[in-house]
Amino acid sequence: MRDAYSTSDADRAHTMLKNLVRRLHDKHPGAAASLEEGLDETISVKRLCLPKKLERQLSTTNAIENLMGAVRRLSRRVKHWQGGKMILRWTVTAVADAATRFRKITGAREGIADLMRALACHGSTAAGPASRVKVAS
Repeated sequence: MRDAYSTSDADRAHTMLKNLVRRLHDKHPGAAASLEEGLDETISVKRLCLPKKLERQLSTTNAIENLMGAVRRLSRRVKHWQGGKMILRWTVTAVADAATRFRKITGAREGIADLMRALACHGSTAAGPASRVKVAS
């Protein structure tokens, strides 16, 4: 698995991970199913051809785990939830508090232009003709 994620070629990584799924299928079916379920998503950043530092930052779940931990820590103080609006207020408060501790993304200076180009290109190819249809108001 480490070899698949360390390769720079997304197609090769995909093939390596598919082979790993096949090998895990009999002895560890749960792990194989989990890997197979998120296979395309796990290498989507590789397909953007970004600089290594930025690719590494965007490939981890550290940022979202940090944010979810902050929400958990703050919401732990509430003993009785009184409805959806209260949940939203506390969640927004926790996110705003966590945002004060966010750090810069390593590699963003060198790769942000590449990221923007890749996302724009992906957006235009993924959108297709259906997204350009105007909806009557």
